[in-house]
Amino acid sequence: MISKTYNPREIEDKWYSYWIENRYFNSKPNPDKEPYTIVIPPPNVTGVLHMGHMLNNTIQDVLVRKARMEGKEACWVPGTDHASIATEAKVVAMLKEQGIQKSDLTREEFYKYAWEWTDKYGGIILKQLRKLGASCDWDRTRFTMEPSLYDAVIDTFIDLYNKGYIYRGHRMVNWDPQAKTTVSDEEVITKEVMTKLCYLRYPIVGEDEAIIIATVRPETIMADSAICVHPEDERFKHLHGKKALIPLINREIPIITDEYVTMDFGTGALKVTPAHDQNDYDLGVKHKLEIIDILTEEGKLNEKALILVGEDRFVARKKIIKLLEESGNLEKIEDYKSNVGHSERTNAVIEPRLSLQWFVRMKELCQPALENVMNDNIQLHPPKFKNTYRIWIENIRDWNISRQLWWGQQIPAYYLSDGTVIVAKTKREALRKAQHEMQLFALTEADLTQDPDVVDTWFSSWLWPISVFDGIKDPNNEDINYYYPTNDLVTAPEILFFWVMRMIIAGYEFRGELPFRNVYLTGIVRDPKGRKMSKSLGNSPDPLALIEQYGADGVRTGMLFSSPAGNDLLFDEKLCEQGRNFCNKIWNAFRLVKGWEVYSPQSPVFSAQLAVNWFESKLNQTITEVLDLFSKYRISDALNAVYKLIWDDFCSQYLEMIKPEYGQPIDKDTFEATIDFFERIMALTHPFMPFITEEIWQDIRPRGEKESLCVAEYPTTKAIDTTLLANVEIFFEIVTNIRNLRSTKNISPKTALPLTIKTENQGLYQPFEGLLVKLANISEINYATDQADGMSFLVKADEFFVNLAGELDVAAEIENLQKELEYSLGFKKSVEAKLSNERFVQNAKADVVEKERQKLADAEAKIVAIQESLIRLKA
Repeated sequence: MISKTYNPREIEDKWYSYWIENRYFNSKPNPDKEPYTIVIPPPNVTGVLHMGHMLNNTIQDVLVRKARMEGKEACWVPGTDHASIATEAKVVAMLKEQGIQKSDLTREEFYKYAWEWTDKYGGIILKQLRKLGASCDWDRTRFTMEPSLYDAVIDTFIDLYNKGYIYRGHRMVNWDPQAKTTVSDEEVITKEVMTKLCYLRYPIVGEDEAIIIATVRPETIMADSAICVHPEDERFKHLHGKKALIPLINREIPIITDEYVTMDFGTGALKVTPAHDQNDYDLGVKHKLEIIDILTEEGKLNEKALILVGEDRFVARKKIIKLLEESGNLEKIEDYKSNVGHSERTNAVIEPRLSLQWFVRMKELCQPALENVMNDNIQLHPPKFKNTYRIWIENIRDWNISRQLWWGQQIPAYYLSDGTVIVAKTKREALRKAQHEMQLFALTEADLTQDPDVVDTWFSSWLWPISVFDGIKDPNNEDINYYYPTNDLVTAPEILFFWVMRMIIAGYEFRGELPFRNVYLTGIVRDPKGRKMSKSLGNSPDPLALIEQYGADGVRTGMLFSSPAGNDLLFDEKLCEQGRNFCNKIWNAFRLVKGWEVYSPQSPVFSAQLAVNWFESKLNQTITEVLDLFSKYRISDALNAVYKLIWDDFCSQYLEMIKPEYGQPIDKDTFEATIDFFERIMALTHPFMPFITEEIWQDIRPRGEKESLCVAEYPTTKAIDTTLLANVEIFFEIVTNIRNLRSTKNISPKTALPLTIKTENQGLYQPFEGLLVKLANISEINYATDQADGMSFLVKADEFFVNLAGELDVAAEIENLQKELEYSLGFKKSVEAKLSNERFVQNAKADVVEKERQKLADAEAKIVAIQESLIRLKA
């Protein structure tokens, strides 16, 4: 017995368990099948499911389910990223609650706590993805800190070091004072903040004047090494080569010149602070200026600042402004909008800091990654991101890969007491190198100290498509040779540069080929006001609560209804409601069909056979369209094509065309054709809506043991009768016009009306007579070559007359027709005026002029029809 309403809660757990028990998602290399591989963008172990994950993983599931049904060896590899900064912050916070400081622990002790936390919380998001219906091969779940993947990172570090791509040096880096580590350029989020622009007086040594400098960072003046002006700036030429005094500390600094300075910005004079600004650092190197770092790792002033030592940088800013004002060195203060970098992970304000770090040389490494995206060996969907990608790579800087953390892959570099660096996989191997290559035979392991830093998280995840198949550890194993390169990557545009690009670099460097063929870039999920969804704004719904309310299929389709590649999704719960309504529509259609009584002796009536033939072509037309849209990665459009097929063509049209009279049975052939249609529609829909389609598919006809829609054949295109499709569209237009006529004239749908068709092609309409009688409630159909009684309407070149005698308020109808005639005459006049304008006709595009001429012809035909109707009504 089919339940009256569709209840997703009852069926989702049932079918997901069934799929897992029967291992439909599991994959192993099969030389007889084409591989189809997706690797999941590994979510952080600290994460829980959010709307971005929902969209991203729904798209991946759609692609992998379709591939599986197409007979490919589909493999979707799940996993998580260890997320150095985020996880370490969570563990440090947990320890703090227990009264334990990280500094009181050894690295090994800290790791015990980190692994305990990871084991407890790290798998939450993957469990949540099962609720969405994600068809991952869960037996293949990987983690970037598991031994094999850990070793892959160490091996690639050593390999790149030996090739000369990795080096250690002092460079200006992005410093996160809260996490006390460097972060990459891509992990810095620039925000516009209101701050104070302070105009400071720097007295000129030996002169009775001062030079005014505008700065938003007065707390760094103690680190100034020079004042710089443009060499052509007339205002300051008399100061070239002179010296100025830093306010409050009275240290002398030179006044230098450089064309880098913008004369019309601020006062035209720039304070140069090489230790605390990247551009100032570059100027400092160029002019051989002293570098004075006045900040600690925590962002507090150190002894080199001389004043306000120990104060936090932002507290110091407020205090120093007061000191400058009291000393007479503060000229004025203005409110100022400034772009300030913030750490993506901690939201701390980033501090530019000169530091000894490890770097990867990128210019040469990234060339294959540029060439193979530009020549479409790797395709971005949508391609509009290619230009952004190109600009990023062409302006790439060396990659700072060291992080001052414990949680992560520890850098395989060992130091001797004199600072000599030995890069090796283990301390024993480093010792062997020192003894044999450097002839330092007296050394022991105790003389070697490993670098305490770990590598950037992205230095492990850039190997993801290779390392999940152990392709670094064993470059010729069965999995890597079969599944790599992968097919499609689904990810967000904001990590195109620092994850996607780097995976492409790693693919060519370590495998000699691309890591994936297509990159589908999702949009950002935003609220109806256009704001990015976030916990802090409180505008992000709980995905699991949405699934509970609307069902997984409802949420999946809701997410995809208006989410074309690369475009942001303005998410509204009404989308999920629409998805749930779609599920209900399908369920009710299923109940309707399964509720029909079937009889076998008779063949279908002609009109039913016509309906079957029409829907066969309509279904095949939609399958062709869907396959084409998939090939172009227009997944949202593919879903909308399926939606229209089911809601409009199947439910609203086809089922109405074949539905038996109330209480009457349906012939067996039509019923079997309808069941076949339903089965194929469910297969077409399954990648988008796996749960309800499996439930219906299993129940629509008897199934064998362990049969499942998720491994059934995906529909393929059969013959399409385009003439029939066009003719049926004309039929639908006739029915719609008759129904609209009834509605506007307040005539009951139960009242049968006679129809006369004025045409020279009776053969076009005769096949549809039975369906016209059924769907438009027509009492009789006649053909004429001249005018007939009744209200009329035009479809193409033919006129249709519906005799409403006895059913119509003649006076009211005459009044309505007079208004319609008046409007049509006015419209005709406006079109004629446009077409009589020679400039318009000569300058407008030919198709635009032709459209206007067609409007005129349609208006003239309509006027004639109205006038004839008025004559008949007044007769």
